[in-house]
Amino acid sequence: MAEPLVLAEKLEGGVGLLRLNRPQVLNALNTALMKELAEKVREMEADPEIGCLVLMGNGRAFAAGADIQEMAEKSPVDMELSEPFSSWDAIYRCKKPIIAAVHGYALGGGLELAMMCDIIVAAEDAKLGQPEIKLGVIPGAGGTQRLPRAVGKAAAMEMVLTGEPISAERAFQLGLVSKVVAPEVLLEEALKLARSIAEKPRVAVRMAKEAILAAFETPLSEGLRFERRAFYFLFASEDQKEGMKAFMERRPPRFKGR
Repeated sequence: MAEPLVLAEKLEGGVGLLRLNRPQVLNALNTALMKELAEKVREMEADPEIGCLVLMGNGRAFAAGADIQEMAEKSPVDMELSEPFSSWDAIYRCKKPIIAAVHGYALGGGLELAMMCDIIVAAEDAKLGQPEIKLGVIPGAGGTQRLPRAVGKAAAMEMVLTGEPISAERAFQLGLVSKVVAPEVLLEEALKLARSIAEKPRVAVRMAKEAILAAFETPLSEGLRFERRAFYFLFASEDQKEGMKAFMERRPPRFKGR
């Protein structure tokens, strides 16, 4: 049997670990890999024992981009009918937080995949960029939309129009990644962060993620109304009662995810 294109593992502490597994081509994102990744994400999203996911690459890179050989000779009609990015929806629609642990190259579709996640932790050796302009195209999986929201117009313009990658440290300065760590502790740091999230009340985590994402898609007034309704809604959860009771009793809370 062929080796899986995505390696999935359920770890202690409520964490699901996913590894892109095409190391021989720097985890280039072909249709088969992305369909398999979408399936694994949905499985982990449905697993009540998992509270947070970590996504990383296998080998020397996170993902060096989309598989150019797969799409080079396609026509516009081929692209429309095949909808190569349709399976990507499962990543950014996942209701559980996803942390991208990025090392080596995260270019083109690789960076777009990382930006679909909720938090990016980068190794010091990471290179992040949108080089599509060098191939005669532009980013097609959200790069022209998510990147400006993360780094601002000027930096996004420079990255997309030149196609040149930036370092992990520069990405941190721009707010694209949340932290930069030594390559040898990348997975450890990502899992530590994931466990910290997974131990929090699950319904509140879900609502918090949804509210933050809404900030990028709605006017401030509508976003504030969404936040307030979500805040009020959480007073119907058992975890809200437990969390506030534990605070008043000066003890650690025992959350149940309800």
